[in-house]
Amino acid sequence: MIEINSSSESRLDVKAALRHAVMRWQDATQAYDEAVGAQLGLIPAERHCLGLLYGGPQSAGAVATATGLTPAAVTALIDRLEARGLVTRTRSLEDRRKVVIEATELTRELSARYYGAIAQEGEKVLESFDDVELATVLRFINAALDLQDAQLRKLKAEPASPD
Repeated sequence: MIEINSSSESRLDVKAALRHAVMRWQDATQAYDEAVGAQLGLIPAERHCLGLLYGGPQSAGAVATATGLTPAAVTALIDRLEARGLVTRTRSLEDRRKVVIEATELTRELSARYYGAIAQEGEKVLESFDDVELATVLRFINAALDLQDAQLRKLKAEPASPD
């Protein structure tokens, strides 16, 4: 653990350690998600779709936007997940042209099996921080997400480089 004091050298050390920790966290999260996908026979787009549904039902259009897939590819993706019993597809009551995708009980059970321990242990980690520290961590994560989103939009707006 690096102790923070007023010297600029210590601040540089802490910032370097933080950058390294964030990269390791991203890599560890990706590796775990890929291992879960391999266990369940899910490709990344399918995992992404199921992750989106964690927050509640989504329209097929929202899934397409979030995954960057075409409407036809999202339809095929939803077909595969529905055939495996991982999602249901219904027409919106407000707009019959809109298809709503929802996770099934099986998906919730699998999520609990593979991610429940992480959530429970993560709750213990959060309890080790006081309110000020939690607010600081939240501010950092939100700022980092905003930065990542902005960079992703910028990257997607650029033409692909030829190989």
